[in-house]
Amino acid sequence: MFTAEYLQELDKITNKYEQKRAALLPLLHRVQEKEGLITPETEKNIAEYLGIPVVHVHEVVSFYHLFHQNKIGKCHFAVCQTTACALRGAEEIIGYIQERLKIKHHETTPDGKFSLSVVECLGACELAPMMQCNKEYKGFLDKKKIDELIEKYS
Repeated sequence: MFTAEYLQELDKITNKYEQKRAALLPLLHRVQEKEGLITPETEKNIAEYLGIPVVHVHEVVSFYHLFHQNKIGKCHFAVCQTTACALRGAEEIIGYIQERLKIKHHETTPDGKFSLSVVECLGACELAPMMQCNKEYKGFLDKKKIDELIEKYS
């Protein structure tokens, strides 16, 4: 369970909401920011804290690509694979990243510098093919841009 200090921090978030369970997303963001990922134990603790079933917490964590159930690298590539990006070469970009970094979807390089997720729509079809590099959108991807990002974060 959460420490008393941690609970005070969570209370500050939930007190902003009329219904405690409405704070689920902000709580998950805060916990992940603090811990780096969301574990099954953390899902259970948040569910108990909010008084909701664990499955509801897990559904949210597993639905949104910004929540991580595995440790991610210093630089996290979340590559869109939805229609616009797929039509403009997302599969090739994903393959190139996998080849360059020697990792697959939901993996992190042994040095902890890079991780990769293949995700659904990021809401920026006009930049296709695109991805988020940490929280920053990168669009019109090609091999050269991938190489530049890898160099930047190496």
